[in-house]
Formats: sequence, C-alpha cells, structure tokens
Amino acid sequence: MDLFVLILLIVMYLGIILLPSKKAWISMGASVVLILGGAVTPAHAFGSLVNWNILLIYLGSLILAELFIYSRVPAFIAQRIVERSPSIGIAITIILFLTGLLSAFVENVATVLVIAPIMIELAKRGKRNLAPLMIGLAVMANLQGTATLVGDPPSMLFANFAGYSFNDFFFKSGKPSIFFAIQIGAIVGALYFYFYFRKTDSDIKVLPPEGIVAWFPSVLLLSMIGGLALFSALSAQGGIHPASGIFVFVLALVGLAWLVLAKNEKEEAKNLIIHLDWMTLVFLIGIFIVVGALAESSLLNQLAEQLAQWVKGDIFLGFALIVAISVLISGFVDNVPYIAAMLPVANALANAMQIQPDLLMFGLLIGSCLGGNLTPFGASANIVAVGLSEKHGCKVSFWRWIKLAGPFTIITTIAASAFVWLVWA
Repeated sequence: MDLFVLILLIVMYLGIILLPSKKAWISMGASVVLILGGAVTPAHAFGSLVNWNILLIYLGSLILAELFIYSRVPAFIAQRIVERSPSIGIAITIILFLTGLLSAFVENVATVLVIAPIMIELAKRGKRNLAPLMIGLAVMANLQGTATLVGDPPSMLFANFAGYSFNDFFFKSGKPSIFFAIQIGAIVGALYFYFYFRKTDSDIKVLPPEGIVAWFPSVLLLSMIGGLALFSALSAQGGIHPASGIFVFVLALVGLAWLVLAKNEKEEAKNLIIHLDWMTLVFLIGIFIVVGALAESSLLNQLAEQLAQWVKGDIFLGFALIVAISVLISGFVDNVPYIAAMLPVANALANAMQIQPDLLMFGLLIGSCLGGNLTPFGASANIVAVGLSEKHGCKVSFWRWIKLAGPFTIITTIAASAFVWLVWA
C-alpha cells in the first residue's frame, strides 16, 4: 500500500507541474483514487485527515479580505503615505513595506490587486517603468504572507501539523517566533528596494482622491485578529482552538449580511461569493487527504532517516539544506503540496537528529514561501503582478524578474533564516 501511495503522490505532483491551472481537480482526483484504492476510508479521509477548522479560517479570512478591499481603506492609507512622502522613491519603499504587513493578514493576490492602482499612478507621475514596482509589490506580499496563521495556506498547513496557535506565530516557548523572523527579512527587503528606488527623487504630484466606503470591514478584520489571539490564549492543549474556524466564518457571514442589508449591495455580495478562490479550497482538501495518507505510511520516515545519514548529525547543514532545497523547488513548483509533504519529513529528521523540530520546520516554511519569489510563476501574486504590468505596456520577462527578485529572495531568506538559527538553534 505504501508503494501505491508513493506512485499516486508522484503522479499528482507531475500533474500539478504540467497542468498548474488544473491543480485543484488533480489533488481531488488523487484523493478519490486513494479512497477507491482502499488506502484510506471516506470517513477517515473527510473526518480526520481534512482539517475543516483550517478551511473555515481560510474561507472566512478570504471573505473578510474582500470586504476590506471593498471598503477602500488600504488604498486610502496608501494615498496618504504618498502625499506625505518627500519623494516618489521613499513613497514606493514605505508602501511596499506596509503592503507586506497588510499581506500578513490579507490574502496575497488580494493585497496586490488593492495596492496596484496606487503603484500604477505612481509610475505615471514619476515617469517610471511600472514593472519593478509590480515585482516589488508581489514579492513583499509573498514574504509577509508567511508571518501569521491567516497569511497564506502554507502557514495554515504548518500550524495544523506543528500544533501552532495564532499567538504561537509571535512567541513560542518564550522565544520570538516566525513572525519576527519574517519582519527581519521584510526590513532587509525594504532596504533593498529603498536603494533600488531612491534614484526616483522627483516630487510627488497630487493623486486622485481616494474615498473610504466604510470602516466596518476594518473593524471585522481587527476583530478576527483579536479573536484568534484570544482563542489561542484560551486553548488549553495548544495549537489552533477548535472554535477558531467557526468564529472567523461567522465574522465573514456578519460582513456579508452588512454588505447586503446595510449597504444594499446584493450584486456586490453575489460577485464577491462567486469570485472567491474556491479552487484553492478544493485543492487544500485534496492535499490534506493525499499527504495525510502519505504521513501515515512509513515512506516519510525512511526519507528522513536517509537525510539524517547525509547530514551526519550536523544541525546547521541539515537546516541550511532544507532552506536551500525549499527555495529552489518552490521557485518552480506550487509550495502548498511541497510543504504539506515535507513537514513530516522535517519533523522526523529533527527526531532522528535528536533536536526540537521547530528549527527545521521554520527553515522549511521560510524556504518554501520565500522561494516563491524567485520566478514570475513561483506564486499566484507574481502571475497577477506580471499580468497587470503587461496590461499597462510594461513587459516582464523571466530574466527581468530574476534580476530584481532573485537578489531580494536570497537576502531576505538569509536574513530570516539567520534570525531563526540564532534564536532556535
């Protein structure tokens, strides 16, 4: 049965690589084959392997993010930053950093879409090529998506496997956790873009006024953050509180009800629901089942034992190897199935080396998420940014992306990894 699971996993990965637009159906198809083949029962697959709590958090946070965008608050804040900055170069750098912080709580693609109009206007006013601005927007959004539980699906998968609560992303066992490692990377990344854009020293002309539709979505988003923090503190056994998903989803329903009843935006609410990222939800269900079945086999332990023999007890080599491999693979392959499959390997490798697993799992999370910045197709936000840039007449070739995003990926990965090593080694 282990061989059956392994072959199916390889076929699934090849399908995702060759047909990335069909990845949701490929992962679900693989999970159905597993069930029909007897590797897992339907009850075990959908009752134990699929984490519905995580999926409700993901779906609820997506809806709240869309409502936040509808409110126009992020665009309003970005406009105020531009108006108060002494030059376009400084304005770009500040917006990129704050875009990253926003992306820690709002889905990456949504963040790019809401800030992109500001960047497009800045490029026009400063007479700059739009491509570097859009590249910067995408990579900073991807970077910070790793920082919190609700930032990105890989963070949710990590929290589910490692038993991390919302608060554990900030402090764990009395030590600063992954959030602060990512902030170190973000500061280094912002400095990188400051030196790149500082030549843009022209004065800023007044941008078109950006009005706020409503503050209520901001209240809901802050309520989600505060509520998840409170649930984490109340979770007796650690990890994600069982009620977290229901809480976030109820907030999302309140937001939709507000949009329909208070704002009388029935069509807007309908479009919001229709255009939600349902395919990622389906994709995650399939991944939970396939990787869950793989984790219950002996294959991942065998791989971890082989890796332990290669590194020969050298903890730094093991950590560096996981980070480097994750960066390279995630630059070309979807990081969700990769990190889902590798989390048990990192954990087993840590056990084989007789160290706490947090160090290696942090390395895996950093490498796989930041590695998505390496190429223009390494993350969904990258593809969206390239499309918007080319729509406005600024072509982004593979090598143009590598030239700007490649050094960014390397220095931010090194900075975040160095922090993790110093704190957790």
